Amino acid sequence: MSRVSFGRWLGWVSLLLFSVGTQADELMTWERIPLSISLNVGQERIIFADRNVRVGLPPSLSDKLRVQSAGGAVYLKANNTFPSTRLHLQDSENGEIILLDITAAKTGPTEPVRIIYSDEKHAASKEEPQRQRKTELSAPVPVALTRYAAQQLYAPLRTVEPVAGIQPVNLHLPPSITTLYPSEPIAITPLSGWRSHPHTVIALKLRNTAKRTIPLDPRGLQGQFVAATFQHRWLGETGSPEDTTVLYLVTKVPLDNTFIPEPASVKPGGRHGG
Repeated sequence: MSRVSFGRWLGWVSLLLFSVGTQADELMTWERIPLSISLNVGQERIIFADRNVRVGLPPSLSDKLRVQSAGGAVYLKANNTFPSTRLHLQDSENGEIILLDITAAKTGPTEPVRIIYSDEKHAASKEEPQRQRKTELSAPVPVALTRYAAQQLYAPLRTVEPVAGIQPVNLHLPPSITTLYPSEPIAITPLSGWRSHPHTVIALKLRNTAKRTIPLDPRGLQGQFVAATFQHRWLGETGSPEDTTVLYLVTKVPLDNTFIPEPASVKPGGRHGG
């Protein structure tokens, strides 16, 4: 994927991930009974599968439903109404099929759906032979996590092999982080995360907001992390195809403690001091 197209792709991914950040998830338990999902035409709805899945889309919905999948989440947007139609989510690691009955109407829920798995222990025992066929870590964990995250964002998904011990995580971070790189005019947005205990890698979108080129220096970063890697060494001026890149941070502390807390906002008309 080119840097230009990746920058555009990051734009809609970041909007999708955080446009519903204040809504509560609707929990649905997968018990081998198809899950009924309602869509509101024209509104994006996110399905958190918490697994890397491939989506099987019937031809009848090819021009009615937009489907995208990344980092254990599936993004659905209906362009037109349609009756209940079955989608297949296939776990890319163990081949398990999760069935969704999708319907779209002019009004409907928009909050994210989180799939809960009722038989995780049984599933884990069935997956063990598959785990033996996964790619093993061939580098220190921070290096392996960073490489895996970069592949998830930049490489075609069909070329990304599952790696034993690496799982997607839900970040639950603020939609904008201003304390990480305070010395430069860079807008920073969390994208996705993956974990290999006890390490977690966080992928963040960096966008230049200034009319000048910015060289990227990890020494300017503030927070608690063990490794930091920029996808590119510099950012072009705002509005250029090169104004966006990704930063990978590897941490061993809880995600809430990785970043310096955001400053408290001052309400209009508020008083300062005593």
